[in-house]
Amino acid sequence: MTDSFSITRVFDAPRELVFAAWTEPAQFARWFGAESEVPLETVSMDVRPGGAWSAIMHVDPAPTTLHFHGDYREVVPPERLVLTLRNPFDPNDPLVELVTVVFKDLGGKTEMAFVQEGHLGAEEYIKTKEGWSLFFDRLAEGLPQA
Repeated sequence: MTDSFSITRVFDAPRELVFAAWTEPAQFARWFGAESEVPLETVSMDVRPGGAWSAIMHVDPAPTTLHFHGDYREVVPPERLVLTLRNPFDPNDPLVELVTVVFKDLGGKTEMAFVQEGHLGAEEYIKTKEGWSLFFDRLAEGLPQA
């Protein structure tokens, strides 16, 4: 069974800058994980169809280290990204989540429509959506104002 959730946000920044926050390692490391640490040296992005991406997130308590990774399926700058997200708790899990991000130009602002779909359970999707929402708050804080 495939399930999903979506988040739509409007950022007070041009579409090219919001797209770059998803595709440039230094920017991605700043917002991905919200309050958790994502060291820049752990972020790798080959932003092209078939290219791979990865990032390591250090989460408290413990600290727990999560290895996020996947592949790019579609890259249409600065309009659309489609990428896979593999299970950070089990890198051998064959199931992947599919993330689609569409960036709509609103004349100096950007509407970002985010969808994650795949094989998580309902409760996992609720927690995952809450996490992405925190990530996007952090993304908004770091974007230059239009």
